[in-house]
Amino acid sequence: MIKWMKEPIKIGQVEIHNRLVMPPMETRKASNEGYVTDKILSYYDERTQGGAIGLLVTEHTYVAPEGKAAKGQLGIYSDACVPGLKTLVELIHKNGSKVVAQLAHAGASAPAELVGAENVISASDIESPAATAKKGNAPKAMTIEDIDRVKKCFVQAALRAQEAGYDGIEIHGAHGYLLNSFYSPINNKRTDAYTGSTLEGRLRLHTEILTEIRQVVRPDFIVGIRFGAVDYGMEGGSGFDELAEATRILAATGIDLMDVSGGLNGATHGLDRNPGYFADASVIVKQNCDIPVILTGGIKDINDAETFLQEGKADMIGVGRAIYAKASWAQEAMK
Repeated sequence: MIKWMKEPIKIGQVEIHNRLVMPPMETRKASNEGYVTDKILSYYDERTQGGAIGLLVTEHTYVAPEGKAAKGQLGIYSDACVPGLKTLVELIHKNGSKVVAQLAHAGASAPAELVGAENVISASDIESPAATAKKGNAPKAMTIEDIDRVKKCFVQAALRAQEAGYDGIEIHGAHGYLLNSFYSPINNKRTDAYTGSTLEGRLRLHTEILTEIRQVVRPDFIVGIRFGAVDYGMEGGSGFDELAEATRILAATGIDLMDVSGGLNGATHGLDRNPGYFADASVIVKQNCDIPVILTGGIKDINDAETFLQEGKADMIGVGRAIYAKASWAQEAMK
């Protein structure tokens, strides 16, 4: 019997009616300008019918033109993106789910042929070993001016999400994208305030963005992060030994939500394919903060989701590929 998954939960000041999360999954159905299309509206309408999903995190939306990861990606880099996003949010709310926007900058994973080779940026000027990185895509090391500009892009994107009616945002700090390139010692070879040699330096960009967003949005607007917690199996990468302190540093910014995922290995574990393969990280995060923690990763059975909640591995469960593949999955599973 499903019990824990049906329990309500509060994220900040927002009441979520159950623990099921549809995590961000790219559809590549946006227009060339990154605007919402009828195909996107149809996709989300089909999956949120009946309100079986408590919280939906829409697919990664790029906050700056050079941060675009692929053709057809949804954008939030301009005020012109807002009307379409507002229509999308209204549809999801009407169907009964709360919705958060994921704000992203692809960094070294932005294809040079799409954004221009001179615009591919990262923490350092080394090719990323991230699973999502493009071979031969050597990035430019960001200057302080670049960093300041990108911070403003994230903050402005959060304000656009608020204007569009979203219940909140999460910044994308996983999967080898820009923020993850600062957190991973493999990618971050900087020696300035964002140095790769200290945990505080590696997380400085994350904390500055989160703090600035928290300061400008409404108190009841969810602010969270999808965190690439561990570079599984990568020598010299981020590890479990520093995850507790990293969690405390991020939580101290006043965020409302931690969404646990992988680092340079991308959205998969790299070593483990069993359901809930990020649970070894999510349980550490949960033990070191007092805000809701989302666990995703290979979970396709509602009974597995129930078990992870009962075992205290997380507070909410993300089910991605199963919902992507079958629009009615959530309605059927939560009955």
